Amino acid sequence: MSRQIISTPDAPAAIGTYSQAVRVGDTNLGVRSDTSGSRDQGAGRRRHGGAGAPGIRDLKAIVVAAGATFDDVVKATIFLIDLSHFALVNKVMAEYFREPYPARAAVGVSALPRGAQVEVECIVAL
Repeated sequence: MSRQIISTPDAPAAIGTYSQAVRVGDTNLGVRSDTSGSRDQGAGRRRHGGAGAPGIRDLKAIVVAAGATFDDVVKATIFLIDLSHFALVNKVMAEYFREPYPARAAVGVSALPRGAQVEVECIVAL
């Protein structure tokens, strides 16, 4: 099965040995928005805006670069260093996704790379 690497300058670049997204064949796309919400594009500076919104915008940029939309997302996983932001994540998700919503997991973690508050990954069915 063919693999195509997806990359866009509209989201933070990978900071390790992985890709922003990998498309496998014509049906699946794995997307990871690394250190979501922690950096300005290209500037490397911290950016603020609370848990969720910057990460979802970065995720959307990668999904769009792959030729898909959030309507194609079937599963999302959100990593939070503070689970008290769960309600905010729900609010942000409702702004960017519409019913029927994708399956989702929210996981509390002790830390994320570069001091990020939230990190998001998703699976897209193309």
